Parts: sequence; C-alpha cells; structure tokens
Amino acid sequence: MARVWTFGDAVNTDDILPGKYAPFMVGEDRFHRYAFAHLRPEFAERVRPGDLLVGGRNWGLGSSREYAPQALKALGVGAVIAKSFARIHYRNLLNLGIPAFTSETVPDALQDGDEVSFDLAAGTVTRGDEIFQLEPPPLFLQEALREGSILEFYRKHGRFPGEAP
Repeated sequence: MARVWTFGDAVNTDDILPGKYAPFMVGEDRFHRYAFAHLRPEFAERVRPGDLLVGGRNWGLGSSREYAPQALKALGVGAVIAKSFARIHYRNLLNLGIPAFTSETVPDALQDGDEVSFDLAAGTVTRGDEIFQLEPPPLFLQEALREGSILEFYRKHGRFPGEAP
C-alpha cells in the first residue's frame, strides 16, 4: 500500500529540494535525502517507493531546475496529485517518469498518512471502499511512464512515445 503525503498550496521547487542541497553541492548520490528538508524533515527517511504526494494549487512553482523532481524520482515517489502545477515542473515530472495528475477534488478528499492503492492506467486511487477517479494519462504518456521516463522510452525504442515505429 502506498501512503499519502499532503502538502498545501504553492509548494515551490525550493520546498521540494532546497538549492543548497543541489546535486553539485552535496553529491549525486545524496541530494534526494534532502527532499522537503524544511517543510517535512522526516520525509526523505520515511517515504516509501510508490507513495503519493498531494498538493494544492501551483505545485512546483519557482525555479525550473530539474533536480527537484529528480529527488522525488530517486525516492521512488509514485505520483503527484495537485489542484494545479507550474508548467515547467509538470513537464519535468512527466519527463522523468513521475505521473502527475490535476484534480480539483481528490487533493481535498485524501488525508495525510492515508493508505491507498494507485492504478496508473485506470487513473484511480483507492482508500478502503472509496475510489477516487483521476483522468488517466493519455496512452503515449502511459507508454513512457511504464518505461520509467520519456528518455528511457527513447533509449529503448529509438523514438518518442506516440510516434510511429
């Protein structure tokens, strides 16, 4: 079972990974250990692969640096669900293979620490008997996410998802 980690509105890339913990500052093998170091210092030690992050509006605003979502990828975050995303951060999440969903209602329905199951293809989050529907990603994006990222898809298939072989 995945767990839910809730955050509020306007979580910026410095909240996700403060600049002083960038890979070139602390090392490629350690930077992810500082994810949410200021907002939730326990996060990097307690997050489990597949856990879901839930936020409010404008998730990922601020700097477009890619190492904020790279830290989430290194920790194995299963998906991010937010009411809205900063455009570049949203693209970075998807490019790195982290599913990102926009929903007006699901973020309010989920609670911090909820145990849930997550089905990417169906776009569902299940908590007990409750099923929360998200808009499933388009098929080309599901292809990339299954391979781990858009880059991994390209390396394996020599084309981008959705392109003719």
